[in-house]
Amino acid sequence: MNIFLDANILVSVLNKEYPLFPFTSRILSLADNKRFKIYTSPLCLAIAFYFAEKKHRTVKAKEKISVLSKHLKIAGNTADGVLKTLDNKKIHDFEDGLEYYAAAEQNCSCIITEDKSDFYFSDLEILNSTEFCSKYLNSLYTK
Repeated sequence: MNIFLDANILVSVLNKEYPLFPFTSRILSLADNKRFKIYTSPLCLAIAFYFAEKKHRTVKAKEKISVLSKHLKIAGNTADGVLKTLDNKKIHDFEDGLEYYAAAEQNCSCIITEDKSDFYFSDLEILNSTEFCSKYLNSLYTK
């Protein structure tokens, strides 16, 4: 299963934000599970770095982003995705459109975000971290 992580999921893990951290960290741990391909984008990494830097300063934030980048697959923010975002009249937030098309180009089944309403235009399944864990991970560990 290919899944895409929005920046707020990355920020939750990098900054150990509760009450989401137990769910978001569990999702990130799937990067080593052969059943899942976990994607994010350069834009999400940049946003996550910004918030990690505010909490941990530059050196520590770079270390954290480096670790993430080695374990996650990086979907491109491509020229095609930019054009599709601009052409899609349903999309009002440019950044959300870029993330959506980055996920779609990697054939992701879902986008995991804590701001589900940002992706109101999506044809992909949109889940928050607790919903994803409940729907996909609980059954994985009970089999």
